[in-house]
Amino acid sequence: MSKYLYDLPQNMPSVICRGPEDYRLEERPVPKPGPQEVLVKVKSTGICASDIKCYLGASMFWGTEQSPGYCQAPVTPGHEFVGEVVALGEGAGEKYGLELGDIAISEQIVPCWNCRYCNRGLYWMCEYGNVYGFRQKAFGSWAEYMLFPANAINHKVAKGLPFHHAVFIEPLSCSIHAVERGNIQYQDTVVIAGCGPLGLGMVAAAKMKGPERIIALDLSDDRLELAGRCGADIGLNPKTTDVVAAVKDMTEGYGCDVYIEATGHPSAVVQGLEMIRKLGTFVEFSVMREPVSVDWTIIGDSKELNIHGAHLGPYCYPVAMKMLLEGKLPIDEIVTHRLPLTDYQKGLDMVASGLSSVKVTLEP
Repeated sequence: MSKYLYDLPQNMPSVICRGPEDYRLEERPVPKPGPQEVLVKVKSTGICASDIKCYLGASMFWGTEQSPGYCQAPVTPGHEFVGEVVALGEGAGEKYGLELGDIAISEQIVPCWNCRYCNRGLYWMCEYGNVYGFRQKAFGSWAEYMLFPANAINHKVAKGLPFHHAVFIEPLSCSIHAVERGNIQYQDTVVIAGCGPLGLGMVAAAKMKGPERIIALDLSDDRLELAGRCGADIGLNPKTTDVVAAVKDMTEGYGCDVYIEATGHPSAVVQGLEMIRKLGTFVEFSVMREPVSVDWTIIGDSKELNIHGAHLGPYCYPVAMKMLLEGKLPIDEIVTHRLPLTDYQKGLDMVASGLSSVKVTLEP
């Protein structure tokens, strides 16, 4: 039998993605939790770069009849969120260690738990999983209430963590996973390209690995200064500095040991391949809007590089929560704008321009 914290309204405001650049604030029924499902009242939800790519109609999200794409409209966007538990389906409290009134978060992917990847513990690569905010079986968090399905991976959040801090758990988990894929060693020179929210999280996570130096790259001097407060030793702006030459000068001409790409721009991939040393490790995290063309020979014959992708934040949510509780990042400087849900279009436009914001959140 389901448990409720209070009597729920019948309907709620919810942003609905109908198609590229066609997002609408609509009324839809408040979900009712079934067995092992959790209903939360959304307290804060972020706007991610991947949300912008979906909104603008990037081909990898919308695809064609032959390639269906990632986004299944109509759907409520939002995969960065934190909420108060207001209803528990039968068995959900016991399964997740949650009680009514707890603050909770759910990992971005809802795995099937039956495919080859899930059976091997690689749930974040699930062949049939649903992703909050992009798939119709996992409506996202740009709404007053949100349902965590029975297969979800849910975590209790410490009540002492402010909501607009806790909403950063998901992106920070992704950052931590990307850093782990870099296999950073103590003597390494690490370059992180892109100082958006994810890149800043990567800087903070890389600092915990104790490399010799962390170099942050970004086209914004303000963001480079913020990267310094996250743990970067050096900030370089490609608009004013030959960053490839600068990094090689710092490393006796060899190049960096680890390069993490977090800009989403094809030029940063080419830049990284030129900058990295032989036998170095290149981590690709970004969602690209268009295909990237590079000299593939660099990877094999010229440098024998380790090329690693990074997807989501598996097994990293507890670490992310601990980092936020311990103040490892200047989160009040990273979350630059907090808007009501009704201002979702203003938030989308703000993040798309990238001129005045770092992280924008919506508060239903």
